[in-house]
Amino acid sequence: MTDIDWDELRAAATEAMKRAYAPYSRYKVGAAALVSDGRVVTGCNVENASYGVGLCAECGLVSELQMSGGGQLVAFVCVNGHGDTIMPCGRCRQLLYEFALPGMLLETVSGIRTIDEVLPDAFGPRDLEEAGR
Repeated sequence: MTDIDWDELRAAATEAMKRAYAPYSRYKVGAAALVSDGRVVTGCNVENASYGVGLCAECGLVSELQMSGGGQLVAFVCVNGHGDTIMPCGRCRQLLYEFALPGMLLETVSGIRTIDEVLPDAFGPRDLEEAGR
């Protein structure tokens, strides 16, 4: 899939952001990704009074991916409460890498990047497969 409608993905992420639960930081986040079968999955952040157990938007997105049939992520975008594109944190980049199609694209604050550009030399499932041999 080379024709990615970034406006559609950003709109889906913005809709997801509107469902975020962020009463503590008031920093709402929404995420959307195109899946290898053409679906779009979304997620929003969910905070908790015990700050450490809050969930990032990317966690919700990956959960929806698995609940709706699995697949691999082709393209991803994440937005803040103003609808501005933001960058996933390092932990979330690792989470996305696990489910990414090789060369998955991300819309970032500095333009379109591949997952390998935003998480170089990543550790992932292939490393564990090689260790088992």
